[in-house]
Amino acid sequence: MYNKFSSKAEEFISDEEILETIEYAQKNKSNRELISKIIERAEDAKGLSHREAAVLLECDIPEENEKMFMLAKKIKEKIYGNRIVLFAPLYLSNYCVNGCVYCPYHYKNKHIARKKLSQEDIVREVTALQDMGHKRLALEAGEDPVNNPIEYILESIKTIYSIKHKNGAIRRVNVNIAATTVENYRKLKEAGIGTYILFQETYNKKAYEQLHPTGPKHDYAYHTEAMDRAMDGGIDDVGLGVLFGLNLYRYDFVGLLMHAEHLEAAKGVGPHTISVPRIRPADDVDVNTFSNAISDEIFEKIVAVLRIAVPYTGIIVSTRESQKTREKVLSLGVSQISGGSKTSVGGYCETESEDENSAQFEVNDTRTLDEVMKWLLRLGYIPSFCTACYREGRTGDRFMSLVKTGNISNCCLPNALLTLSEYAIDYGDNEFSELAFKVIDEQMNNIENPKAKQKAEEYLGLIKQGQRDLRF
Repeated sequence: MYNKFSSKAEEFISDEEILETIEYAQKNKSNRELISKIIERAEDAKGLSHREAAVLLECDIPEENEKMFMLAKKIKEKIYGNRIVLFAPLYLSNYCVNGCVYCPYHYKNKHIARKKLSQEDIVREVTALQDMGHKRLALEAGEDPVNNPIEYILESIKTIYSIKHKNGAIRRVNVNIAATTVENYRKLKEAGIGTYILFQETYNKKAYEQLHPTGPKHDYAYHTEAMDRAMDGGIDDVGLGVLFGLNLYRYDFVGLLMHAEHLEAAKGVGPHTISVPRIRPADDVDVNTFSNAISDEIFEKIVAVLRIAVPYTGIIVSTRESQKTREKVLSLGVSQISGGSKTSVGGYCETESEDENSAQFEVNDTRTLDEVMKWLLRLGYIPSFCTACYREGRTGDRFMSLVKTGNISNCCLPNALLTLSEYAIDYGDNEFSELAFKVIDEQMNNIENPKAKQKAEEYLGLIKQGQRDLRF
């Protein structure tokens, strides 16, 4: 039975409901009347049910697909404008006790270089990231109660927030660690984290258990119910995601939306972000053994339909994807990307030889942050390092109320422009600064709220005088 209010994983992620939804969608993939009605209903940017979204994903009518892509772009611009938030992952440790068959960190892999950052190492890594211009990090660590206990994660967060190098500072630390207890989530909240992120990998219970044959992560229910516990522990913002390529994409697409619906119904707040990674080559992982890989065309459609179905959520695409693919999906709904990323432990300070590889996966987009920033500006986007909502308490239902009423741009646009000006002054070369300030001058005129515009102009003056960390 499908029960999105239930706290039990197999009730809010119902295998029967997912299979019935896929069957319904496939039966209606050429139903022009139904598809047109769904697209028309979605134009109010209030979202769609998982069944409606599944129909759009299956749609095989070219004209309706084109309408869909145009609507995804329209909704993204309506809610998030042309702002793109940037972040970087920071891998603390690749020690892990799980047996995940798609991840090189699995405990049976004896030839990967096992590493764990000391607090002194973290200072060096974060300093390097600050010198690149980053303000947001996503912490990553394998699951190992001996090497990576919650106390280590908490100490690392404290260290990161304490580091101030030149004009650099990390203002938001998001955390992507294994499912844990309500008590530990409460500790993470008290440590000042932003979003708690946990990928489901796949919502198919049978496939999930086969992909995770050993270790704590084998427990499907404990893993799937983690977001409920995180919210019970006081964490307002959570991030969902699946690893496309592990299982049938249709199944995981529907499961992902059902999980979002469950959080909205049971906790009053849907996911702050949704990530859409695809499986990539890695040490001891042969992607050719996974037969469910998806094409670029399907990937792009998934992003577009997600934007239409859950218009309020941030959609994240990492450096797993190529520059070409990232450019395509930016116009279809993506609002956050990583830049200048390293997926190895200590990767921002060390140059690893092939036999010392500690990366979780191969990066596809290897450009520097500076190159990504210039690319975004030339495409007409505003690169943003804004963290004001987190620091001003606009999280959870307070953030969502602004998004759903269309008022979030009154906060985000000024803050995006201010963080862009910081980056231009502190890290950009002459070419970048000229391009950035041209955009800033133009976009200041698009701030509709007079008080917000006045404040932004005041802060811009202070930034140019050398002041930093002005709560944006």
